[in-house]
Amino acid sequence: MVITREQKAVFLVSKWKHSDKGKEEMQFAVGWSGSLGVEEGECVTSALCIPLASQKRSSTGRPDWTCIVVGFTSGYVRFYTESGVLLLSQLLNEDPVLQLKCRTYEIPRHPGVTEQNEELSILYPAAIVTIDGFSLFQSLRACRNQVAKAAASGNENIQPPPLAYKKWGLQDIDTIIDHASIGIMTLSPFDQMKTASNIGGYNAAIKNSPPAMSQYITVGSNPFTGFFYALEGSTQPLLSHVALAVASKLTSALFNAASGWLGWKSKHEEEAVQKQKPKVEPATPLAVRFGLPDSRRHGESICLSPCNTLAAVTDDFGRIILLDVARGIAIRMWKGYRDAQTGWIQIVEDLHERVPEKVDFSPFGSPQGPSRVAQFLVIYAPRRGILEVWSTQQGPRVGAFNVGKHCRLLYPGYKIMGLNNVTSQNWQPQTYQICLVDPVSGSVKTVNVPFHLALSDKKSERAKDMHLVKKLGALLKAKSPNLDLIETEIKELILDIKYPATKKQALESILASIRLPFSCLRNITQTLMDTLQNQELECVDEGLLQFCANKLKLLHLYESVSQLNSIDFHSDTPFSDNDLAVLLRLDEKELLKLQALLEKYKQENSRTAVRFSDDKDGVLPVKTFLEYLDYEKDVINIKKISEEDRVALGSFFFWKCLCGESSTEDMCHALESAGLSPQLLLSLLLSVWLSKEKDILDKPQSVCCLHTMLCLLSKMKVAIEETWDSQSVSPWWQQMRTACIQSEHNGAALLSAHVGHAVAAHISNSLTEKKFSQTVSGTDSEALTDSWEALSLDTEYWKLLLKQLEDCLLLQTLLHSKVNASTSKASSLQAEPLPKLSVKKLLEGGKGGIADSVAKWIFKQDVSPEVLKLANKERDAENSDEPKEGINRGLSEVSEVEMDLGAIPDLLHLAYKQFPCSLELDVLHAHCCWEYVVQWNKDPEEALFFVRSIEHLEHILNAHVQNGIALMMWNTFLVKRFSAATYLMDKVGKAPKDRLCRRDVGMSDTAMTSFLGCCWDLLQTLMEADVSRDEMQVPVLDTEDAWLAVEGPVSIVELALEQRHIHYPLVEHHSVLCSLLYAVMRFSLKAVNFLGLFFLFRGKNLLPSGEMDANFISVRQQFLLKVVSAAVQARHAVTKDKGSSDEAMTTLFGKDQDWPVLALDLAHHLQVSEDVVRRHYVGELYSYGADHLGEEAILQVQDKEVLASQLLVLIGQRLAHAVLRTQTREGLELLARLPPTLCTWLKAMNPQDLQNTEVPIATTAKLVNKVMSFYQKTTGSIV
Repeated sequence: MVITREQKAVFLVSKWKHSDKGKEEMQFAVGWSGSLGVEEGECVTSALCIPLASQKRSSTGRPDWTCIVVGFTSGYVRFYTESGVLLLSQLLNEDPVLQLKCRTYEIPRHPGVTEQNEELSILYPAAIVTIDGFSLFQSLRACRNQVAKAAASGNENIQPPPLAYKKWGLQDIDTIIDHASIGIMTLSPFDQMKTASNIGGYNAAIKNSPPAMSQYITVGSNPFTGFFYALEGSTQPLLSHVALAVASKLTSALFNAASGWLGWKSKHEEEAVQKQKPKVEPATPLAVRFGLPDSRRHGESICLSPCNTLAAVTDDFGRIILLDVARGIAIRMWKGYRDAQTGWIQIVEDLHERVPEKVDFSPFGSPQGPSRVAQFLVIYAPRRGILEVWSTQQGPRVGAFNVGKHCRLLYPGYKIMGLNNVTSQNWQPQTYQICLVDPVSGSVKTVNVPFHLALSDKKSERAKDMHLVKKLGALLKAKSPNLDLIETEIKELILDIKYPATKKQALESILASIRLPFSCLRNITQTLMDTLQNQELECVDEGLLQFCANKLKLLHLYESVSQLNSIDFHSDTPFSDNDLAVLLRLDEKELLKLQALLEKYKQENSRTAVRFSDDKDGVLPVKTFLEYLDYEKDVINIKKISEEDRVALGSFFFWKCLCGESSTEDMCHALESAGLSPQLLLSLLLSVWLSKEKDILDKPQSVCCLHTMLCLLSKMKVAIEETWDSQSVSPWWQQMRTACIQSEHNGAALLSAHVGHAVAAHISNSLTEKKFSQTVSGTDSEALTDSWEALSLDTEYWKLLLKQLEDCLLLQTLLHSKVNASTSKASSLQAEPLPKLSVKKLLEGGKGGIADSVAKWIFKQDVSPEVLKLANKERDAENSDEPKEGINRGLSEVSEVEMDLGAIPDLLHLAYKQFPCSLELDVLHAHCCWEYVVQWNKDPEEALFFVRSIEHLEHILNAHVQNGIALMMWNTFLVKRFSAATYLMDKVGKAPKDRLCRRDVGMSDTAMTSFLGCCWDLLQTLMEADVSRDEMQVPVLDTEDAWLAVEGPVSIVELALEQRHIHYPLVEHHSVLCSLLYAVMRFSLKAVNFLGLFFLFRGKNLLPSGEMDANFISVRQQFLLKVVSAAVQARHAVTKDKGSSDEAMTTLFGKDQDWPVLALDLAHHLQVSEDVVRRHYVGELYSYGADHLGEEAILQVQDKEVLASQLLVLIGQRLAHAVLRTQTREGLELLARLPPTLCTWLKAMNPQDLQNTEVPIATTAKLVNKVMSFYQKTTGSIV
């Protein structure tokens, strides 16, 4: 398909692709797009896509490639490949190209019809050029081969054969809009004499043989429709000068027309030739012979029918006129179709649909006579948005469809070029006759018309059959209480239908009805079957007879199964745990373990699963039953249906038997005799068993029924091959194991595996007993088989599967468990359901699949790392038989919220025992750490996810794993955000606002604060792990014996162990930067230039070393002092809701840092005096009235004399506030007694610098004594 506009074009190629619904459908994809214009100002006026026939024997009659023919306003006609490569460029006339049309070869339907040649016709405003199809086909093949060779070698330039064409100059007509080339025609003797008389008069002479003529019809004005006839042989075909586009290795595969005229010539020569247009041959005059004169009517388009006998013409009056091409007259007119688009559909009768019963009435004399052909006119009226199909010539409208008002009707009118009377014998249609393009929905729709619509309603047996089918459909929809009457009417209707295909269609609609009961369906089908069998064999359609027989067998099967399910059957045999143990070949301890495991699984699973009561288990409508099954060659097969449908079908067969309400032996016998294979029955049985897990766990006796059913199925023919021995794997048992491995219902799968293992062991022992009975007496052999189990390969596979299913069941039980609801609001990410586990998923999940599943559950439940650690200590205590005092002490340390865990610690303890390698504590913490950080990356606003991830990282004991996980987290999730935060804060010079944080970093300002704090913790952990890893050995990652066959992605721990060593100074440098950023965000500090003041790189040193500029040190010192002041203020500021503020800070930012200690560490890295920071910290503590903390901090200060002078000022401020600001009588008297110098000093103090003035005077006196002691130690006196 080609779409063009002005100079641009798009070539669309059809491809088969899967749609959103999973079905394969044909879609048009862009094969090439670009500009086609070569000459200045030229535009595309018309385009054709011509499929060219393949010359290969294996694909005779099929298209090889498609040539795109494009006409331009400059008069050029150019030929392209599907990929846009120019093949030919031809200037046949200097006027614009109006229309391109093509005619391909058709086998003559009758001996008297003239064989038409292939041709391409080009319409110009006053001329028609016809190019011979054979010449065009050969030229295009040669050009395509030449372009391919030139593209490969770049040095070949072979001129293709010239095109043979005829050029007619149309005369005696005003304007031409469209045309149709009818082809070669031969007049009858009467028409020959009539024509000669009209042209030459009474004395005109005629030849003995009528001449052959090419007929052309044009539409336009004056005349409205013109008929032209060109005598064959009157002119010789012209030979064109063909322009060949040659490919080159140095140029693009797509060439413009200018570069292809002279092949391999210089650029200057090409430019000279471009200016000189090729020679244009003159046209041969051709006068209009006659037309349909209508001076007011202007034709718009003409569309020729496929058999070249009729043509539909549209005009500007909104009329569509049907022309008889041979006689040149209008035979029909449609009104009210303004801007209409027309096309044709030719339908060939299908011989198999004829009535075989009435051969004598056939006009062809035999049922295998020639096929009849019908033509339908398709009209698209865009103004009304309707697509109509009319039967021609005088037939009624047979169809109408509502479509869009902006569609385009595409009718090519040709098929494949290059065929002949030999290659087209077995040709199958590869192209659509007509299609409608809807630009709104982007779809291409085709039109299919049944042949019988062309037949007369009174004489058409097919039309009568269709009437009976419609009547049958109305009868099936009608509501009537008298079913017997309806059954009788349906029988009469279906027997009156003559066509076998229509009878089959009617029977299908009857069987698909939901209103008719089973008895009606069976009686109707049986009646039709009897009628067909009573007819003569020659008149009976074998396909219909076989269809009835197959449906009747399925109905008998449905009846048998329904009767067995309706019988009141109850087994009186008591069932105990001892019987179950014997049945499953388990001892008492193993059975108790299995029951306990299933009970825990059922309890936890009942919390998550919601199931509505369903009283229709084992009931299936007959309509659905017939839709599911297909009977072919005495074997019943299941169609491609969904898993739910398979469960419904299996429930119909087996559910009553599994519940003990139907006879298992009778059901198996009925299904086997009907033609269902044992493998198919086993598949259905397992589908039912595994899907109804909850019901099965509530009914232990169903295990016995499954055992019986499996034994009976295994004894059927072709179930277990006779050649099977103990050293090979039986496909029968492998099918059952595969179903258990793939099932996500682990409880039912484990039970079915135990039953399968027991039945397989019984059969294996029976075969072994037969072998030993030849050499050992009967009693000895019986005792032998009771005391031991025969060793076979299948038995080993069963034992491995049982261990895997047991592990998977325990793991699924853990994942179903929930922490009791707390007051904290869970995230939407934590609310997502966990996927169900199966053995197959665990085997394909890699070595880390088990730990990854548990990590997802831990994230969902937000289980604390301490809980995981305590559960692991419990396991270690059991293994070492140590007292559990430490464990009980640890449990008391867990918060009250985390104590409401229910059965989770016990399940974790069992999981640790079941998976000692896969759930090793470091491995589990590593996966939890990674899961939390992955979820945090999805929503960075959830800061607590990142905090929890760091907690799990810190709980990893092995430094190699810890180092690798931390490094992977940094490189994968953190470094880009950290870099963005650094540049943002350096740019704004302070803590950025929320809007800037969201724009540059992708999170809010609060979340970014927590993010920076967690980054600092991660970098600290990374440095500690790098130091400790040299003292530890690399851990060995083992796998449990049952899971050695795991395949899949590499685990997180394995990736962590592959990480390289870090560069410690560089990480330390990042840690300092991160702590500074965190301090600015945490305390909203301003006027900070990080990259300019703190990190001046000199040489190879990451941080400045040696002598530094005093100004830089002063700026750094001021910054650290601000941090200390802000930290003390955040901790000791007097607020109304003091306690709640501390809790809020801890919740928002995680566990807050010890900022004074961190400031001292930063002072060490930034070459700032640590004693200055300590003294400032002491001063801030006393300023906020935290004298008890200040006394402890004083001990760290080195220069006590400077500290004493600073504290002395603070004492003066406190005293000034107590004496001067209170204005009490005692204060004034005390002030009067003081020496003048002391009074002046007190008045010079500013109490507003104090952050807390409400300090008891006794506390201040204690501080005075402390300062006096400092002075006495240094100077010996206070001066």
